[in-house]
Amino acid sequence: MGFPSPLIHGSRLLLKPQIKKLKGDKHMNELNEASSKLTGFVETAIEMSMMYLPKVVLAIVVLAVGLWVVKKIVRGFEHVLKKRGMDETLVPFLSGVLGTLLKIMLVISVVSMVGVATTSFIAVLGAVGFALGMAMQGTLGNFASSVLLMVFKPYQVGDYVVAQDVEGVVERIDVFTTVLNSLDNKKIMVPNGQMTSGTISNFSANEVRRVDVAVGIGYSDSVDVARQALVKMAEADSRVLSEPGRPFVGLVSFGDSALDLTFRVWTKTENYWDVYFDMHEKTKKVLDEAGVNIPFPQRDVHMINKA
Repeated sequence: MGFPSPLIHGSRLLLKPQIKKLKGDKHMNELNEASSKLTGFVETAIEMSMMYLPKVVLAIVVLAVGLWVVKKIVRGFEHVLKKRGMDETLVPFLSGVLGTLLKIMLVISVVSMVGVATTSFIAVLGAVGFALGMAMQGTLGNFASSVLLMVFKPYQVGDYVVAQDVEGVVERIDVFTTVLNSLDNKKIMVPNGQMTSGTISNFSANEVRRVDVAVGIGYSDSVDVARQALVKMAEADSRVLSEPGRPFVGLVSFGDSALDLTFRVWTKTENYWDVYFDMHEKTKKVLDEAGVNIPFPQRDVHMINKA
């Protein structure tokens, strides 16, 4: 086994301080380089802050004030439309469209204030809009349906409608939904796309409606007596109209326990429910006064004694 010569050992001892010095110089160079980069980054950040911070602060102030102004403009627009007698169905829809357009214009203006090129921003906005449009086809379909509702007006604010297994009074028609108030005061929001894709029953569209009352009388009672009593009662009510038809009573069918009659009167739409309930209540009273029985299902049991 060999041993290092004294010459090699002495060389290492002589070079060791120089090696340490070289390593120390390398670390110092790295520290100086990192310090220079950090200083440059800080200087750049300060320069960018001095350049863009006032613009960003101004843009935020303009955005806040702009949103407040847009809100005031939209409210003023609604007030003008209502004052000029605009259809209540169109007012919230047009106001919503105006508010959306103004907000888009405000955002573009604020972005341009920061220093972003407007043309580039609009191009990016268009690309994002296209992507969102592909992802939100249903929402855009609801918007298109709201336009159809505005044009063809199958119902208006205040109408009582039945559509898509829901019913209620139309409170408003928004850009994407129709808001209904049910008879028990529940708020129902139906997408406009569903409203236009199914059957809509509008109970308020016409000025008059027919009230139908189904009643049965006994087989031993006279249909003529019942008819006279019901017609006389209906004609005495000022809410019952003579046009498009006078009060009518007709025999519909021969039931198991009664002669089934239909009693029909016409009234104004706004009086429908009051007349509906009154006619049912008065039908029982006038038939009792006329001596006409209203039978109910019953069964006769005959006992046979075989003993």
